[in-house]
Amino acid sequence: MPLPYCLVRPLLFSLDAETAHELTIAGLKRVGGLMLPQAVSAASTHVMGLDFPNRVGLAAGLDKNGEAITAWDRLGFGFVEVGTVTPRPQPGNPKPRMFRLPEKQAVINRMGFNNHGVDALLENVRAARFKGVLGINIGKNFDTPIERAADDYLACLDKVYAAASYITVNISSPNTQNLRQLQGESELDALLGALKARQTTLAERHGRYVPLALKIAPDLDAAQIVNIADALRRHRIDGVIATNTTITREGIEGVPHARETGGLSGAPLFEKSTAVVRALAAALQGELPIIAAGGITDGHRAKAKLDAGASLVQIYTGLIYRGPDLIRECIRATA
Repeated sequence: MPLPYCLVRPLLFSLDAETAHELTIAGLKRVGGLMLPQAVSAASTHVMGLDFPNRVGLAAGLDKNGEAITAWDRLGFGFVEVGTVTPRPQPGNPKPRMFRLPEKQAVINRMGFNNHGVDALLENVRAARFKGVLGINIGKNFDTPIERAADDYLACLDKVYAAASYITVNISSPNTQNLRQLQGESELDALLGALKARQTTLAERHGRYVPLALKIAPDLDAAQIVNIADALRRHRIDGVIATNTTITREGIEGVPHARETGGLSGAPLFEKSTAVVRALAAALQGELPIIAAGGITDGHRAKAKLDAGASLVQIYTGLIYRGPDLIRECIRATA
């Protein structure tokens, strides 16, 4: 059985961040089937037409290839989001590309959608035989021109549709060149129109409607948030995930690794990402649900996301610092 995290963490933190990440995923993949389910009392909630046993999910990025789905389920998550996955395998950006900032409970990464490709992810999903709520997060390959990005998203949508409970469209990673351009008004309108049309076709083909969510950046001004909200409503997108990592360095000035390029996640992101949730909630007026991610390091912060207007929350970086206790704490706080 897995060792308590308080014993495992010093070993993991003695390694570079990416090596520790890889060892964690490999370990969870190995022992997932041996783990006992963690039961935490919580009322189920209905979001995007799906029933979630609790409001706390695993954010995309931690398990890019869907290798440890069984373990995440046994740890008590109400839903699991895997990816980001791209049509073709790709190695991502040069190493080193992940850095811990323990003083701030933060991480900077510039991974660059490193993954084994959509076909490999689907093999892992089939092997897991997971019966819970599974999100699959899709992106574009780094060498696909931005003007042809929709081709990659549509290719992934076609492949993952039958395997997913919901599908997240990631246009907000700062680590793929020009990707955030897709949040622009005309680019987003074209992309969402193409995705919604394909979703309609796939729903008819498979006899099952799979919701679409859009994952956005925290580095947006008020006008951009309103434009995104309008586009989400106009194209009848089913949900929005707020937010991805930030390119700002507010709150970590002078800390080792603070000047590394990439996206900042963890505690310093909390206020910025929560402000986006609050602004989105005001703009959307309940027309579609918000899944909140960014800076959740304790149950109080998870509850604050709901108070800002979210229906569900996701954790990632907080899990690195707190371990599985954070999952249970957040479930209790959001029940």
